[in-house]
Amino acid sequence: MSLPRSNYDPRRVCLTPFPNWSLGKHKRTMGIYLAGGLFALANWTFLDAAILSAHAHAPYDDPQIPPPVHVAFVDWLPGISSLLGMLVINLIDKDRVRGEDGFGDSRAVWRARLFLFIGFALMAGGLAGSVVVLVLRYVLPEVPEEYQYYGYANVSQNIALMLSSVVLWMSQSVSSEYEYNLSI
Repeated sequence: MSLPRSNYDPRRVCLTPFPNWSLGKHKRTMGIYLAGGLFALANWTFLDAAILSAHAHAPYDDPQIPPPVHVAFVDWLPGISSLLGMLVINLIDKDRVRGEDGFGDSRAVWRARLFLFIGFALMAGGLAGSVVVLVLRYVLPEVPEEYQYYGYANVSQNIALMLSSVVLWMSQSVSSEYEYNLSI
């Protein structure tokens, strides 16, 4: 059994604490804009595939053959799950997750960490669901390559939503230039 480290806090769950980065004057704002850009790119990519699917038509040389696949509600479910996970993650008070600022109720810290886990589980489930939809609907039935874009757009949407959530979490966790920490 080893001795605890000198900066050991028994309230912590992880051995390594959240990083406290001071990124400068406009880095926090740029991180928030980057997260918004990733969010917009994620949803634009999938909406592009859904609109393209809605306007897909048969080849001009043989108009009797319908397109092999369209974006259905099953394709929307992973994105909805990731979006809900992103909302849950970014609505949690970061100080409560860390257990700082003298929150006397230890159950509040535990509940905040539970909700954070649920948010990440929703996002991971959305990503896993999008990969499953890609494989089962677009790769295994050997759909033509121009229609596989629908599945790839679904996976890229979920990856971009996860990255957006992580960037937003990190951007909001850093201290701002205009934030004053007064302690006695």
